[in-house]
Amino acid sequence: MNLLRNPVAQKRWQRFKQSRRGYISAWLLLVLTTLSFGAELLANHRPLLVSYQGELYFPTFGAQHSGKDFGLDIDYEPNYRELQALFRNADEGNWVLMPPIPYGPLENDLIVGDFPPHAPSLTTQHYLGTDTSGRDVLARLIYGFRTAMLFSLVLLVFNYAIGVAIGCMMGYWGGAFDLFFQRIIEIWSNVPFLYVIMIVASIITPGFWTLLFIMAFFGWTAMTWYMRTATYKEVSRDYVMAARALGASGSRIVFRHILPNSVSTLITFVPFSVASGITALTALDYLGFGLPAPTPSWGELLKQGTENMESLWLVGSVVVAMTLILMLVAYVGEAIRDAYDPRKFSFYE
Repeated sequence: MNLLRNPVAQKRWQRFKQSRRGYISAWLLLVLTTLSFGAELLANHRPLLVSYQGELYFPTFGAQHSGKDFGLDIDYEPNYRELQALFRNADEGNWVLMPPIPYGPLENDLIVGDFPPHAPSLTTQHYLGTDTSGRDVLARLIYGFRTAMLFSLVLLVFNYAIGVAIGCMMGYWGGAFDLFFQRIIEIWSNVPFLYVIMIVASIITPGFWTLLFIMAFFGWTAMTWYMRTATYKEVSRDYVMAARALGASGSRIVFRHILPNSVSTLITFVPFSVASGITALTALDYLGFGLPAPTPSWGELLKQGTENMESLWLVGSVVVAMTLILMLVAYVGEAIRDAYDPRKFSFYE
């Protein structure tokens, strides 16, 4: 709350809003990310709601139901799209409410007499067609976007937590500690993490957290240099010397003085770090060293598209989606950079 009442923070927010392109992009990105985290409500082979003989069922988030629960002579889960058509033809007051995309990201929908990938069709409700396994492309795009955003945000937290902590210590303590970590970072930065991932992938099947750990293990060094420089600059200022003279501890100086005055460095790099995380995961999935099949992934769809160029909906959908998201992130980063530009709040006499 104190930050919101800060005059400088309010000016920065106003300047961010003045960048209409960045401000609108931020809202669009927030809406798309929020919708992706509720992907089960948008793309799912299970319905949102089933009404049968006056009783309501919630298959998406409730218990799994067999066909006998809906008057069918089967002990397994029914095909709810067929059940919807059956209820509609019977016209007995029963109904099924399906999501806008009535297919799950892992569901194979094969057409008799035709081989996938299938072209986009409003009749079959495959609005962007299917991939080479008959899975809905739009559903996999939505779930893949959620995975990519979650991966990049968690990776951002890890990289910032490690990089900011070590960078602040390097800049604040200096001396032998600074020199030691400079050499460590120089060595660490020259280790090709792609080879490490290839070695790990040859031993175990890399999962979400495995890839995240490896990328965070090598990705924290970039932010460390920026925070080291910013901390060195802030340590030499008068307010830090005044805090030391008043007996403030090192942790209080770092957390109450240096970090708040270095927030522009942290905030400015957030959008570009998110974009970097998305592209890194997509590249790894494209090369076959990313998330295991059949996990929905933009990289895996892109690989299918490049191998089936006659099916333009495959490669086109992924390229358009990635271009849109990365463009929105770039516009947000541009607006943040302008909002935190120190020249907008500096006065010279």
